[in-house]
Amino acid sequence: MKRVVLSALLLGLAAPVMAGDAPYTVKDGLVDGKTYKGFQTWRSAACERCHGPNQEGMVGPSLVESLKKLSKEEFVTTVTNGRAEKGMPPHGFLGAEKIDMLYSYLKGRSDGAFATKVKTFEE
Repeated sequence: MKRVVLSALLLGLAAPVMAGDAPYTVKDGLVDGKTYKGFQTWRSAACERCHGPNQEGMVGPSLVESLKKLSKEEFVTTVTNGRAEKGMPPHGFLGAEKIDMLYSYLKGRSDGAFATKVKTFEE
């Protein structure tokens, strides 16, 4: 595994996420409360208008693919400040906590850890 991670880093690719490093938890197909709230944030912010209902892109890019490359810090900056040159408005009004939850949900989708619509094991 060390060779794969080292090779990925040398090639400038994102290293694979280890189970302990994931910002989400999945048990029996259900996600933790934070990740579920990220899904709710996705829905309430209507991100699917540009990024598609499955986060695979439409007018905006595929977030499933983007989160394979973006660091969490880059994601937070992009969501907070937007990318006016690419047509993405800023969403800093969501606040740091919701953006963190949104990252957990989208990172899990990018990692293939769960389906597009989720339920939580914490309810």
